[in-house]
Amino acid sequence: MTLWTPPPRSPQAEEIYAAAENDRAARPDAYALDPGPVITAALRQDDPAGLGDPAYWREGLDRYLASANDDGRLNAVGARMVRGSAVAALRARLAMNRLPRTDRPLGRPPIVITGGWRTGTTFLYRLLATDPRLRAPLPAELAMPWKFAGASPQRREELVQAGSAANDLLHLLNPTLATVHDHGPRLPEECVVAMNSGFRNWGFSSTVRLDGYSQWLADQDLSTTYLDYRHVLSSLDAADDRRWVLKAPAHTAELPRLAAAFPGAVVVFLHRDIVQTVASGASLFAVFRSTYSDDVDPADVGRFQTDQTELWLRRARAFRHSPGAGSVTLLDVAYDDLVGDTRTVLETIYTAAGIDPGDPTGLIDAYHAAHPRDGKGVHRYTAADFALDEADLRTRLDPWTRPTP
Repeated sequence: MTLWTPPPRSPQAEEIYAAAENDRAARPDAYALDPGPVITAALRQDDPAGLGDPAYWREGLDRYLASANDDGRLNAVGARMVRGSAVAALRARLAMNRLPRTDRPLGRPPIVITGGWRTGTTFLYRLLATDPRLRAPLPAELAMPWKFAGASPQRREELVQAGSAANDLLHLLNPTLATVHDHGPRLPEECVVAMNSGFRNWGFSSTVRLDGYSQWLADQDLSTTYLDYRHVLSSLDAADDRRWVLKAPAHTAELPRLAAAFPGAVVVFLHRDIVQTVASGASLFAVFRSTYSDDVDPADVGRFQTDQTELWLRRARAFRHSPGAGSVTLLDVAYDDLVGDTRTVLETIYTAAGIDPGDPTGLIDAYHAAHPRDGKGVHRYTAADFALDEADLRTRLDPWTRPTP
């Protein structure tokens, strides 16, 4: 059996990785994943009190850095990314704590797209984002929301454009990502990008091997994470009557917290054949991890993806039978229906959200013209690439994929 192997790196990428390793050898402290120096770097001259009560964020920071160090198998680029992500999360916490905050829900409940990895969430999300009545956050908005609060159109454009540098570097290091999960400064991005400041975020483990952190996170309450995210969206509100459309597969694991933060939301839950879901998700994770590690074990990725999928779907099933489920509108959509009858799916979502569906055919056609299927290449994968047995997968996950009674 032939297992997945990481995509080859270009000569230019190899130079970047080699330079990073040389720099780590010369300046190991700059790559160390120790909480103290990370906090110092984030604060600069700011008062530590601006970070708020450390009882919430400090343990998550410690767990994240320790797991990245112990489990991540990071190359120098990966260590630098993790350290930079931790510093950026703390600076985001400082900045967002300075903005006026309200405990009220959003003016209009959002449309939230979730479901298993690789179930069509990105396609549906970015399609809906082209509707002028809706609004999806861009990467720069999620990464630096405080800079957009009250910004002029010109300043906003400058901030969005500035975000292209990070995207260009990521594409240079690992161009295969564009095939597996296209990204760019003007493509709407997942909610988890803005959910780092409390260090309780399932998004961390999508790019780096974080087994210890993920096990800890499974027992944590992410209520504050979701309230902080609502604060982000409130600060970005343009008061132009557009309705937020949001997306993250990670919401699957946290539907009670999502429902509490966004009462009245229309939650679109996508479903796909479970073998395709797990295998495609494993492919995504493996490609991402290969950016930041030179030691990615495909069987290990397959195991992690299976365990995480089971946990998330089991939690989603429990939510459906909980009182909190009544505070949102939950729509189940099959991947095959989304791809084969996109118009009907959109009409169902619009109707549930109280939006005139009109005729969405023009919207769909325009999207496909601008984003042709496989325009960035064909994503190829099999369950066997990640040492996954299809029959075993179906047997194990069947209890959580059957229709809800």
